[in-house]
Amino acid sequence: MLMTREAAVRPARVTVFESFSFQITVLLMLALAMPAATIFFGLGLQDYRPGGIQNSLFAAFTGIAVGLLLLRKLTAFPGVGAFGYILPSFVTSYGLILVALFAVRYDYSRLFLSTSFALAVAGAFLLSYTIERNARRRFFVVPHGCMAPILYIEGVEWIMMSAPVLPQDRESAIVADLRYDHAPEWEHMLAKAAVRGHPVYHTKQLGESLTGRVSIEHLSENSFGSLMPNLAFVKIKRFLDIAGVLLLLPIILPVMAVISVLILLDSRGPVLFFQERMGYRGRPFWMYKFRTMRARSPLADQGAAIEDAMTKDEDERITRVGRILRRLRLDELPQVINVLKGEMSLIGPRPEAVPLSRWYETELPFYLYRHIVRPGITGWAQVNQGHVTDLEAVNQKLTYDFYYIKNFSAWLDMLIALRTIPTMLSGYGSR
Repeated sequence: MLMTREAAVRPARVTVFESFSFQITVLLMLALAMPAATIFFGLGLQDYRPGGIQNSLFAAFTGIAVGLLLLRKLTAFPGVGAFGYILPSFVTSYGLILVALFAVRYDYSRLFLSTSFALAVAGAFLLSYTIERNARRRFFVVPHGCMAPILYIEGVEWIMMSAPVLPQDRESAIVADLRYDHAPEWEHMLAKAAVRGHPVYHTKQLGESLTGRVSIEHLSENSFGSLMPNLAFVKIKRFLDIAGVLLLLPIILPVMAVISVLILLDSRGPVLFFQERMGYRGRPFWMYKFRTMRARSPLADQGAAIEDAMTKDEDERITRVGRILRRLRLDELPQVINVLKGEMSLIGPRPEAVPLSRWYETELPFYLYRHIVRPGITGWAQVNQGHVTDLEAVNQKLTYDFYYIKNFSAWLDMLIALRTIPTMLSGYGSR
């Protein structure tokens, strides 16, 4: 049984609280039916025009449904707790509804929508808290084939099966190495499980969905077809990048002006720093950053250039203002110019300095493949791992990059954007 794309990022549900039908029912009763009964009947229908009542009900229903769908999409990816994404999800859904109502000038009740929004958020927090208290991922493991890569994953209960007998609970999920030549009785059990509705997962796909990484050790030439990014989204993403930068410019231009003055007052040298990075389809480009280090001459020796491109912990070359900019990632703001030029995206694998990239290509298998999408200002590896330079850490970073490429979508980009904000505020992974 092959997993769907949704199943590949959301392991089997363990409680009724996690089903969409249960969640939407609870939120509609709490954030639609209850405020409707309280406001419309408690305060009197004469206070509202019929059109306003209908519009408010439809707007609240849409806000609840879209907010819940958005929340479930964002939290489907590994290592994502729901609590941090409840408010952004429902603010987005209700905000879009209000913009639409304002644009078409339809009547609606502000009191009803604000009450519905507050109750929807409260209900989502209550559901998430209940799930966190009661949910524990449990998988029944077929003890044949390559199982070692997943059994080390923490926070999951692995139950090793001793005989090809189906678990009694119909919701129980089974994981097996589906590329292994199982004995006939085990193959019959797996087929029977799939027919009866048990989720059946392949070890490699389940490992990716639980860790957010794609294993490099087991990649082969035949694996790259499954790592091809969504080509339709590639074109849409370019439009979204341009639109996003244009919307952000009025906000970031004043900030960039202030930063420029601070850099000039803090140390001698230019405001901007230009570095050749490896870009889309393996083409080098000049990336713009605010200068955070003392100005220095370029190095001709390749070994020295590689060493110079690595930023170390507590690097003495970093200026006082530069240390703050790097911690908050504000030194990356000039890269919006690279985005407008088509050299970068707002979100994608971080581009490496050309000397580093060429070194990694000679030392790490499949490293070149990360250039199949445009590099980004922020990315999946950045919000999960942070800044790295040594080969072992870069190899692990590559597994995050491949996961991003394989699950290339608007939902994952939205999640990365939301996770970038606390990453910036905390200074996680900066050097």
